[in-house]
Amino acid sequence: MHGPSRTLMRLNMETRAEHPDADYPWLELMSLDASRSRYIDQLVATYGFDAPVEAALQLTPHLGEVVPFRHRPRSGLIVEDLLTLGLTPSKIARLPQCARIAPFRDAAEALGWMYVLERATLLHESVRTHIASHMPRVAAWSYLSAYQGTASLRWEELGRLFDAYAITPGASDQIVVAGRAAFKCQRDWFASDPARFARETWQREISARYARD
Repeated sequence: MHGPSRTLMRLNMETRAEHPDADYPWLELMSLDASRSRYIDQLVATYGFDAPVEAALQLTPHLGEVVPFRHRPRSGLIVEDLLTLGLTPSKIARLPQCARIAPFRDAAEALGWMYVLERATLLHESVRTHIASHMPRVAAWSYLSAYQGTASLRWEELGRLFDAYAITPGASDQIVVAGRAAFKCQRDWFASDPARFARETWQREISARYARD
């Protein structure tokens, strides 16, 4: 029987000031006035952050020896959802991505960024359930369903892998520093001009297509 992950508990405590900003866009989708367009906005903005982070994780030396990451990337599922929701492949290919995300130096830095991506999955089931019941015509939630029924188990598994790596205070410190940097980068990306431009341009494209039809 495994107890709570000491590394994830530390990350949760030392990054807790960042959690409201990270959670708010997903929790907002559960409000009464949430809409299909707001959902697409969130997918577009999330793709612009998650895709380059996942690319950097894939390139991190020896990360696969710490976490079997090949089972965790999900940005491709956002593409599936955006296609279902009406964006064209060419438009999706041109969606801006966060340019501040550089290759990670080592596994410790990568794990801090992975924490931010994986933590969001703990909200996804509730968001998907709400969207399915309140916006039944959307029917595009491959991304939100990626860990359906297994999010808690995957989180526990991740905690064990983090603990196995962070066996020294120095490694744990590095992961926390990277986690804080990832939350800040995510917050800045969501508020950035490129992310805002992406949200506005997809709306124009969909509107133009419906006008032609």
